[in-house]
Amino acid sequence: MIEVKNLTKVYGRNVAVDNISFVVGDGEIVGFLGPNGAGKTTTMNIMTGYISATKGDVDINGYNILKEPEKAKKQIGYLPDTPPLYGDMRVCEYLNFVCDIKGVSKDKRKDMLNEIYNIVKIKDVEKRVIKNLSKGYRQRVGLAQALVGFPDVLILDEPTVGLDPKQIIEMREVIKELGQRHTVILSSHILSEVNAVCDKIIIINNGKIAVKLNTKDFENMSSDLFNIRFKANKPADEILRIFEKFKPVYNGEEEKGTFDFLLYKEEKKDCREEIFNISAENNLPVLMFKPVIFSLEDLFLKVINEDYSENDIITTNGKEEV
Repeated sequence: MIEVKNLTKVYGRNVAVDNISFVVGDGEIVGFLGPNGAGKTTTMNIMTGYISATKGDVDINGYNILKEPEKAKKQIGYLPDTPPLYGDMRVCEYLNFVCDIKGVSKDKRKDMLNEIYNIVKIKDVEKRVIKNLSKGYRQRVGLAQALVGFPDVLILDEPTVGLDPKQIIEMREVIKELGQRHTVILSSHILSEVNAVCDKIIIINNGKIAVKLNTKDFENMSSDLFNIRFKANKPADEILRIFEKFKPVYNGEEEKGTFDFLLYKEEKKDCREEIFNISAENNLPVLMFKPVIFSLEDLFLKVINEDYSENDIITTNGKEEV
């Protein structure tokens, strides 16, 4: 389990992390999101003991990262946004070097490394020089070093950065598999990946936690909160009048004579039948009519633009547990 309590990091006058707290339970995969400069990497670096906090505590499986660094760090495997690789080493040489650093006994290495090769699918390149590998394989080798010693906690900072779509899908499957036996904190800007892989999500902005939520709760609620994208070929001002109760927002004229709108509803209910009936009563030819689901991307943009309230899809915030 990971417990972050009142964590703060200050650089001069700049508050990079501002009194944040959260708990990650055993076996959970948690997405840690935020815009560039929000404090994600700083928080991860403090959690791994790479840098110290100005104040606050981080406990990894009950060990304080500052007071008991050796015991705490044994619980952690860390993949930074730039994998810590030695390009002139072969993959097998490098991972044996990591075993030396982590104190893995030699009688256990062969079986452990073979298992890691199979998990991250790098068995076919174990004899190759790292600098000659593709970006995708180097990222996998970076993940492999985080797995050495099979720590309980994995902290992965942008594990899919620079990968092509096929490699991203493969890495997603690897992370899902790892979540069956490790606690994982995953930072990524690819929100669809976070939504597909993570059990819970934390969004940080300006050094503070803005949102904490369960992925399933978000999916259940967002399915009830869709709005309608509506296209018709009557004048825009007439459409505005007809659908005034839905607070229509003009979305442009994609083709001559047609007008595109977003229709919003206050209550959490399906209003498609009502919109259809209004269109029929007003002899309004409808060219397109489809729900627009509130997505994780929408929530993320609301958070970083500070354009959200308690009425949005936000289940918890502040210092409550995820």
